[in-house]
Parts: sequence; structure tokens; C-alpha cells
Amino acid sequence: MKENTSPATAPSSLAAGHDCCGGLGNIDLKQADLFVMSWLLGYVDPTEPSFVAAVLTIVFNPLFWNVVARWEQRTRKLSRAFGSPYLACYSLGSIILLLNILRSHCFTQAMMSQPKMEGLDSHTIYFLGLALLGWGLVFVLSSFYALGFTGTFLGDYFGILKESRVTTFPFSVLDNPMYWGSTANYLGWALIVRSETGHLQRAMTEMLGTFCKDPCLWARMLKFSSEAGVVSS
Repeated sequence: MKENTSPATAPSSLAAGHDCCGGLGNIDLKQADLFVMSWLLGYVDPTEPSFVAAVLTIVFNPLFWNVVARWEQRTRKLSRAFGSPYLACYSLGSIILLLNILRSHCFTQAMMSQPKMEGLDSHTIYFLGLALLGWGLVFVLSSFYALGFTGTFLGDYFGILKESRVTTFPFSVLDNPMYWGSTANYLGWALIVRSETGHLQRAMTEMLGTFCKDPCLWARMLKFSSEAGVVSS
């Protein structure tokens, strides 16, 4: 949810976005190695309604708040409509919270409706999942405490900036602690319920979060995979 890109630098990085990866025209997707994804789909029914709902929320949520935040940064229309950038930020933040609750619900329903992995049925895996959940909660809650509501929910796009960079825990030990804390929560929950579907959804959540922070990263990775496939063949 939280991006470190300041309003002053975001437009220039967006403007340079197409140059960083050279566009998608030279990428041969047929050469990309999709073995891992094919293997995962062997354990998942992608047509099951709860799985489809989970995928839709995983895809929609980060795209929604990134598009709205960048639109607000360019136009300031939300701030004008609400009469205050703070009120506009609180409103968008509340919507993001509700969307995250919906995503977590769909995530859980999809895991419960799909087959369990017997290989994960052990006390070690269970307690590892609990440890990841605890670790993730610590980093998510401490990040929220350090940043505050507006710092967490895209306040910089509304022109609400902190006086200095946050360097207290957990930012003193990890970059993007809220992002990694959320990832640990999803991974821990997937291990506890022994769900391959949960691991797939967690990977999708992580990929979408990374894409929203750096859209050209995946283009570069696909291009590298395509070139590697050509060499190996």
C-alpha cells in the first residue's frame, strides 16, 4: 500500500517508464518458461467461483488505489471535491481498508474450498505458519504506527508529506516492511491451512504489488526469460 515515491519525483519516473524496458514489442511470450505456473495450476481449480473472486480482488485492489492516487496527484480533484486533502486521503484510505478486508475474505474462502496439500500436514509447518503470521503482524502494525494513517494510505499523493524520512522500527531493519509483513501474513495463513491455492494467491499478490511499484520490472523479466529460452533451445 505504501509507496516511497514522493509526489515531486513520481511524474518524472512515470514519464521515463516506457524507456526503461524498451516496450513489450520485442518480447516473445511463447519462449517464456511457464513450467512453474503450469505445475501450480495442477493443484488448483481456477474455475471455482471463490478462486475467481479472490483473483479479481487481488488484481483489482492495488490497481484501483494506484490509479486513483496518481489521478489525484495530477488533478487534485478528490481534494477539491472533499474540501480538504486530509479528508480525501482518509476517505480513500477507508475504501482501501474495506477492499483489503474483502480480499482477505476471498483469499480465505478460496483456500478453504480447494484441496489441501498432505505434504504440509505437520506440526513444524503449522508452527512455521504461526511464526510467519506473528512476524507479519508485527511489521504491518508497527509500520502503521510509524507512518500514521496518511503516511500509510498514500498521503504523499495528496500533498501530505512528513517533515523527514521515517527511520524508526521497522524501517530501520527492512525496506517496505508493511509490504513484506502482508506477504508473510498470506504465506503463514496458506501454510496453516495447507493450501497450494493460498501459495498461488500469495505469489499473485506479491507480483501485483511489485508491478505497481515498478511496472517495467516484469517486462524486463519476461524479456530475460524469452532470451534465455532462445539460448537454451
